[in-house]
Amino acid sequence: MNADREPNHLPLRAGAMLLLAIAVACIGLGWHSAVTSGKDPEQALDRAGASAPITSTPVTSAAPTSAAASTTVKLCVFNAGSVHGLAREVTDELKAKGYHLASPANLTTSSFSENTVFYDSDGDAGNTKAEAQKVAKDMNISAVEERPSSFTQCAYGIPVIVVARS
Repeated sequence: MNADREPNHLPLRAGAMLLLAIAVACIGLGWHSAVTSGKDPEQALDRAGASAPITSTPVTSAAPTSAAASTTVKLCVFNAGSVHGLAREVTDELKAKGYHLASPANLTTSSFSENTVFYDSDGDAGNTKAEAQKVAKDMNISAVEERPSSFTQCAYGIPVIVVARS
């Protein structure tokens, strides 16, 4: 009778070993996926947003409130500070002044210490120093700087970096 019972245990052991091997493989693949998927998920979102085309909706109003209302330059407002909703507030303020804007966004960097308006040195797409200075004047921002080559967001417009309410 022992001979009849031995063959029954072998498939049970083989099945357990197979399940253990599958579990180890799944754990290994999950670990590998987590390690190689990227260091910062927000950075991946920023890169995806930087490559997306900037769209804006024309703002129409019965009476422009500023001389800047005639401009067709697109602006992108980025909140680089700790004030929640600051980019949205500034975006609404600029829309009221007649500017065309992309959706506001947040920057996860601490390299900005003051509100800043960037311009491109080549002035492509209307984002010249004069246009940036006009935006800065309308927003009471004193820092107008040439866009660093490492700042790729808002490629076809004027980036407005806000850290605090001005």
